[in-house]
Amino acid sequence: MSLVDNKRATFDYSVIETMEAGLVLAGFEVKSLRSGRGSLKGARVVARGGEAYLVGATIPAWQPANAPKSYDPERTRKLLLNRKQIAQVLSAEGEKGLTIIPLSVYNKGRNLKLEIAIARGKKAHDKRQSIQERDVKRSIARSLKTK
Repeated sequence: MSLVDNKRATFDYSVIETMEAGLVLAGFEVKSLRSGRGSLKGARVVARGGEAYLVGATIPAWQPANAPKSYDPERTRKLLLNRKQIAQVLSAEGEKGLTIIPLSVYNKGRNLKLEIAIARGKKAHDKRQSIQERDVKRSIARSLKTK
């Protein structure tokens, strides 16, 4: 079960490959994510200096009154990946047309994990096709439900 989803990700991008990453967070950010607060809308993953970072994700403080005064909810957060995964992220970032996007944040045991995907942006006609497929699935589900 995911805590926070990037709902636009699969609509705007076609996912090529997914991987799991750990997140470096403060304690109040973990509590905030576990309560379902936060947004991955417009977020992306970048690799710099042999490390991967989550950029553009918004994680508000769990209790704003108790958060540090200098806390930035949209700060860059480090991702925990192994060397092979970082190499994949670096090569995908360098390839034209590919981007690395976060899909969801979820619990795995006591830890929070981020599912990231190497994806290619969809064109307008691809999006129309996804809308059409979604509508067909919805109408089939409705017809089966009524019988």
